[in-house]
Amino acid sequence: MAKKSKKQQSAGTPATVALTAAGVAFTVHSYDHDPAHPSYGEEAAEAMGVSPDRVFKTLVADVDGALTVAVVPVAGRLDLKALAAAVGGKRAAMADPALAERATGYVLGGISPLGQRKRLPAVLDSTASGHATICVSAGRRGLEIELSPADLAALTGAVLAPVGRA
Repeated sequence: MAKKSKKQQSAGTPATVALTAAGVAFTVHSYDHDPAHPSYGEEAAEAMGVSPDRVFKTLVADVDGALTVAVVPVAGRLDLKALAAAVGGKRAAMADPALAERATGYVLGGISPLGQRKRLPAVLDSTASGHATICVSAGRRGLEIELSPADLAALTGAVLAPVGRA
């Protein structure tokens, strides 16, 4: 994976800008987003020709009144009880979509765990550590970032925990 040139940085998203500023190696993958596709994450995996277990979606949940980010494989679902436990909470529910967009600065289907307007606590599903690289949203529908799970966890301050389920 190569770093982006200055020209590529200027056309970036807050997520790619954050990665570049941190000096982290990453690759950007773009594809034509189909608004009719039923799943943003599965669409990304298909368009990039990447296994769905390596493409992760970013979900925002409310854990005991605090917004929390969960990064889980697109092939599975978020286990809300496991997410709450991972951050020391009791109850979790999916966040109101408008609230998630306001807090992160991204639109649904394009929420990135990186470069968010307000840094939220994050949990990365532990299956990520089984891959050399994973893909997450770059902050726009049709744009993905490929990077190491360790770099993603370090930059987001994410806890690794089994929060995804098949």
